[in-house]
Amino acid sequence: MVVAIDTLERIVLAALAEDVGQGDVTTEATVSPETVGAAELLVNEPGVVCGLHAAEAVFRALDPDVEFEALVPEGSIVECPTTVAVVSGSERAILTGERVALNFLGRLSGVATLTKSYVDAIAGTEAAILDTRKTTPGLRALEKHAVECGGGRNHRFGLDDGVLVKDNHLRAAGSIAKAVESLRATTILPIEVECDTLEQVSEALAAGVDAILLDNMTLAELGSAVVLVGGRARLEASGGVTLENVRAVAETGVDEISVGALTHSARSLDVSLELR
Repeated sequence: MVVAIDTLERIVLAALAEDVGQGDVTTEATVSPETVGAAELLVNEPGVVCGLHAAEAVFRALDPDVEFEALVPEGSIVECPTTVAVVSGSERAILTGERVALNFLGRLSGVATLTKSYVDAIAGTEAAILDTRKTTPGLRALEKHAVECGGGRNHRFGLDDGVLVKDNHLRAAGSIAKAVESLRATTILPIEVECDTLEQVSEALAAGVDAILLDNMTLAELGSAVVLVGGRARLEASGGVTLENVRAVAETGVDEISVGALTHSARSLDVSLELR
């Protein structure tokens, strides 16, 4: 997904407000306002580069005259320590923005890199890797962008752009049929229902759902669900998916595999900024 400029600016300003507060005491005491320079942003380990736009927005928020040159495109794969961008201009802006810019670059590159690992693990199958709403509060747009950079696909962004009837909704509605009936009367969005048994899958099919989330099913159950559905609804596997078992899940024939770990458990890449 493309992150809107106003969304990016809002996220960056919030991060700077958190980090800088009333001012960068150290930098303001040690660096003259007139001093200009340049610094390299480095990704110090193999991975997928993501977060360059966010890093640039950080420095430009501190000084609009700062120049930022990306040396690799967003989503590039680096195999060894690589200088991915050069920022030049006010050294105060560079040093004050350093940590926030690196936090974005490291975090988003980590999400993109982990996503690519899952995508690579199911290469050659028909399944797609999806993210979830298990994102860092306030960073969803950036983290979902990072998933796309890693070759994954975005699930619904929020509660207003997609329907997913989960177990608590079913308890409140009384049944799958009642929940689907109520939804058909209020929205034209495709309806997906979470099912954790094959009996529920049959109920969902009878209700005419568009998609079924197969929650925490065994590989055998996933395979049976694929046969039972026979292409009449999109099938998403979810729950307990790891890099070790994701290919086996894909080989059951499901259409999609959602992985919360892409965003809630990704390790930030090792990144740094060095003044020239």
